Amino acid sequence: MKLRTCVRPNQQFVYGIHKPSYCVHNARNKKNIKELGRFQSGEIYLNSANYPQGNVTVEDADWIFEIPNPLSFRGSTYIDKEWADASAKNPERISLPQKEDLSLTALFNEEDISGTLLGKLPSPLLLALATTSTDPEDLKQLAELSCEFIKDPHNNPTGLVYTTDVNQRVRAVISNHPLFEAVANNPHLPTAYQLAMVLRPGAQGNSEIIGEYDQGSSHIYEYLRRNSYIANGHYAANMSDDSIRYSIDHLTKSDISGLRHLYYQRTFIRLAGLLDIDFDFRHGQNSAQTLEVLRIEISRKISAGITPEFNASLWGWNFGFDYAPTQYRLHASHQQIHQQYAMLPQTVAQFTDSPLHSRGDMPSFGCGDMVAEVMLAYNTETGSDFFTDYLACIRNNVRMDAVINSKLESSLILWQDKHAILFVPKAQTSQWELQLMALENTEKKVVGNIVEADTETRASLDHGILLAQKALAGLGARMVTSIEYPKRMTNQEPDGQHLLYSFLPRLPESPGAFSEAQLRYINGHYPEDFASVCRLQLDKMNC
Repeated sequence: MKLRTCVRPNQQFVYGIHKPSYCVHNARNKKNIKELGRFQSGEIYLNSANYPQGNVTVEDADWIFEIPNPLSFRGSTYIDKEWADASAKNPERISLPQKEDLSLTALFNEEDISGTLLGKLPSPLLLALATTSTDPEDLKQLAELSCEFIKDPHNNPTGLVYTTDVNQRVRAVISNHPLFEAVANNPHLPTAYQLAMVLRPGAQGNSEIIGEYDQGSSHIYEYLRRNSYIANGHYAANMSDDSIRYSIDHLTKSDISGLRHLYYQRTFIRLAGLLDIDFDFRHGQNSAQTLEVLRIEISRKISAGITPEFNASLWGWNFGFDYAPTQYRLHASHQQIHQQYAMLPQTVAQFTDSPLHSRGDMPSFGCGDMVAEVMLAYNTETGSDFFTDYLACIRNNVRMDAVINSKLESSLILWQDKHAILFVPKAQTSQWELQLMALENTEKKVVGNIVEADTETRASLDHGILLAQKALAGLGARMVTSIEYPKRMTNQEPDGQHLLYSFLPRLPESPGAFSEAQLRYINGHYPEDFASVCRLQLDKMNC
């Protein structure tokens, strides 16, 4: 096949294996033998091994599996057999340790050192402490160093001191912005400080609250980000100040339903306006039944050939926050659980020589468009349907080390029902990537976007998202990026494109470097073993 994908019409995954044996010409002209140290016996240890005599012959080096991603635009995954075999023998390797308790205040007390020393530490050490301390006393001091508080008679913070800048914009008086962000996002900071610094509506700016979900213990605000990096604005669904969620352990099914409900509701409201649908929206939270009536009408108009100006959804979630002492922010802008979403236009005005005079239009980008391109190329080349074959490959999966480890589990599937399937992709672009795929709705139609997802299907997708986050958190993941690959909302798109979600954890020793920039993803386990440990986590949590 010309199209680079591991999916084949025979409905079995294909992959390559590099079995290296080679000779390297030695172009060095001298040796520089040095003592590296001594063994415990006292014998000298030299660097002689670094200076071979003559050419170097490498025989039977480690096998490297090369797995083209099912979606060719996502590159290829490379698995080192030696590393993966070790993980197959010891699956406990596929986990991250729990965060250890850390308190500088307690150490100062033990060593009879004045607590005022904390405020004299260099900024990089303060930043490191702000992200790693689990002691509220440490964090309170750090918060006081970062900004100015208003206090009640009991010395509890009730708000921040504010000022106006040269443009008459209201700003909090913050003396150390990186420290402020780091300590405010530490879950161990006392709630009164969290509320004053970031959680109370308005503490992070004047973004308008234009939606709300309030059901049981789940209370969520929907904010408008009007001057957004996404043209035409985007929306953020944030857990509220009375439903604080900093960890996946505290995330409930109701929370996920609420976060996603706001996404569905906003998208359907916008589409109704674009399609001139006369619908009596009530202020406040609309029911799932109300949204379903609206969805059906939107779907009817799109099926009739009416394409809205904005016809692609965008949804994402950065879970987890961290700051390096060198002031590199490592993930989300804040730790409090939230989701972001928007709508994307069909086209954007095209310019060449002047930004004032348009030269027509060009297609606007949406990541789901690349999935459609793979589908079309696959069908043109093979005459077969991509997603039919992809799903069959997932269900027919065979371990790459099946001859050696035939008794180990081979399934990539974590969970499935009649509307969705959660699985480990054969070629993971993050070492711990999971994917969720929509299947069919109750009318037996393939679901390619949320307009095609009826009430039952939306509930399945929401549940699958929760399971994915729970499984990853159970293994120790603390930073996870989640994205949606949707089909365009038009009847001109090819049938059969499935709605996809990808969950991409960031691991401590996988920062993303030149390999990943070339779309070469390095992995140290077989995907089947990762699926096995994820299923174990879900079993432990009775999910």
